[in-house]
Amino acid sequence: MALSSGIAIGAKQSVSPFFTVSQPSLSYRKQNFCLRASAEKNTSDGEEATKMVMRKEKGGWKIDFSEKKPPTPLLDTINYPIHMKNLSTEDLEQLAAELRADIVNSVSKTGGHLSANLGVVELTLALHRVFNTPDDKIIWDVGHQAYVHKILTGRRSRMNTMRKTSGLAGFPKRDESVHDAFGAGHSSTSISAGLGMAVARDILGKNNNVISVIGDGAMTAGQAYEAMNNAGFLDANLIVVLNDNKQVSLPTATLDGPATPVGALSSALSKLQASTNFRKLREAAKSITKQIGGQTHEVAAKVDEYARGLISASGSTFFEELGLYYIGPVDGHNVEDLVTIFQRVKEMPAPGPVLIHVVTEKGKGYPPAEAAADRMHGVVKFDPKTGKQFKTKAPTLSYTQYFAESLIKEAETDDKIVAIHAAMGGGTGLNYFQKRFPDRCFDVGIAEQHAVTFAAGLASEGVKPFCAIYSSFLQRGYDQVVHDVDLQKLPVRFAMDRAGLVGADGPTHCGAFDITFMSCLPNMVVMAPSDEAELMHMVATAAVIDDRPSCFRFPRGNGIGAVLPPNNKGTPLEIGKGRILMEGDRVAILGYGSIVQQCVLAANMLKSQDISVTVADARFCKPLDTDLIRQLANEHEILITVEEGSVGGFGSHVCHFLTLSGILDGPLKLRSMVLPDRYIDHGSPADQLEESGLSSRHISATVLSLLGRPKEALLI
Repeated sequence: MALSSGIAIGAKQSVSPFFTVSQPSLSYRKQNFCLRASAEKNTSDGEEATKMVMRKEKGGWKIDFSEKKPPTPLLDTINYPIHMKNLSTEDLEQLAAELRADIVNSVSKTGGHLSANLGVVELTLALHRVFNTPDDKIIWDVGHQAYVHKILTGRRSRMNTMRKTSGLAGFPKRDESVHDAFGAGHSSTSISAGLGMAVARDILGKNNNVISVIGDGAMTAGQAYEAMNNAGFLDANLIVVLNDNKQVSLPTATLDGPATPVGALSSALSKLQASTNFRKLREAAKSITKQIGGQTHEVAAKVDEYARGLISASGSTFFEELGLYYIGPVDGHNVEDLVTIFQRVKEMPAPGPVLIHVVTEKGKGYPPAEAAADRMHGVVKFDPKTGKQFKTKAPTLSYTQYFAESLIKEAETDDKIVAIHAAMGGGTGLNYFQKRFPDRCFDVGIAEQHAVTFAAGLASEGVKPFCAIYSSFLQRGYDQVVHDVDLQKLPVRFAMDRAGLVGADGPTHCGAFDITFMSCLPNMVVMAPSDEAELMHMVATAAVIDDRPSCFRFPRGNGIGAVLPPNNKGTPLEIGKGRILMEGDRVAILGYGSIVQQCVLAANMLKSQDISVTVADARFCKPLDTDLIRQLANEHEILITVEEGSVGGFGSHVCHFLTLSGILDGPLKLRSMVLPDRYIDHGSPADQLEESGLSSRHISATVLSLLGRPKEALLI
């Protein structure tokens, strides 16, 4: 087997004078094996044709992917982890092949995260072969690696509902299964959560194992290192499995091919060491020397380090300095090795945190994924045989692409403009910007805190940073937004993609809170475009705001077909000024952001009820267009604000102004329509909008109710 740095480890190979591998009770079968689909008649020549689906060859299992559901005789007998406890090594290898075929077939029909799950098949099998969930806790980080785990824990029959309305979530979810120990839609939280569980276990006198599986770029975030540092200090019995697939995070490709991983760990990591005797010696020495005194303890630590230097390379020193006992690297696709190592670590009598470095290949076993620039990380429905995705050709581009095009146009005329993203070049559209300006685009890894303060440093020196981060991911860097940017009034521009409801990714990625948490900051300019043309104008507006920070939010999905500015270059807007889109009487609807389109639809629906409605596009939440709001309030009986965000956002600012100005002391009826005070589960965008009560139908019904026509409101 080929590993990164260090040596290749076989299950029967001893790597130190203290480490002797004890084989778990796995039986072996030596017969050749293949699986065939049922015979079919060839209608053209009448000959019987048998399609071979998977077969075992010298280098491993060979799978012939097709559109048909593959035969999975062994997997069909596995409903829960207990059903695989007595499987032999060859059984587990066959099960791994069947799982790969099953995942490709399933995801090809639903879309979702493909390659990360193909890369952890053997790892997941080994974990469930050795450990006993739900008593033992396995935490998946990033959570999109958990499809195999879901299949093995009673949810295989529902994999066809993955990420659909009322279906399985795309990430671990505590209320979905007792086997999901911790929800993890964002990154780099598993070691912190696992350490908390391990300490709770010790406080409660329990004896279960806690395993944090962290990988697919999650080790690039600072929280992982904070947690390891604390784990080393607390010396709690915690197992950390580092899934090193040499990838940063979500779509990792540039337009020219695979991106260079940010903070790759492989080159710094070394040989496998798992000496029970040496571990016992270490623990005994630590116990004795802590009682004697600090200086003696330090001397013993140096002796310990020297001893480790005799039996290993020095690359593991980094983790050892944090207090974790390092094992690795281990071939993440050799299930026999993995079972052996996990079993050995599980049997270790001495307490303490252990890090097992596992090297895997993203997209393993599926040639189209192995060959793709982004390893087919996140996919829509596709042809299993070729890997070709069935991407619908929309008449418009995505908001993300319009943002990227507009930023490129601004950067062409202003060489101070730079772009920053947190391992999301594809997701934010900045891979296009990087193609055009490779020296002015910065991928900082999954490190939003660093991204924000890095941008603040750039801004302090006169550079114009655009920090493109998903709305929900910016939550991870909020203190930096407040303290490092807004407090110092530094002109960082925040482009918040995936604002509002996000469909299949569900509540972990829903951008519900950015209007609220950005508009409460004293120095922040807060904008939201109603369509793609407005987005381009707001990119241009942010580029010229040079005396304070600014932000603009835009949704997931495609534009509405608005007329774009010439050459895709926006024109700066007047700060704090909205616009009226439709003139009416009695009722005014003031929308903020892309939800304005639902407001326009509602106004058109109400025309059939002989109701003429004024529709306005606020554009700015901060500063508010107080002249526009005063006009709408004074000229209409009813004013409704609509936003695709939580309570405390745009509507709250409008209400606050109307209260202070005394306008609410009069006859005006004011209503604010916001996302409900709960998390909206994954599903189609249309279903989510209906559940949230923000569709054009709900807006129309609100108007009718306020006009004293409740029966018509129910029927609309």
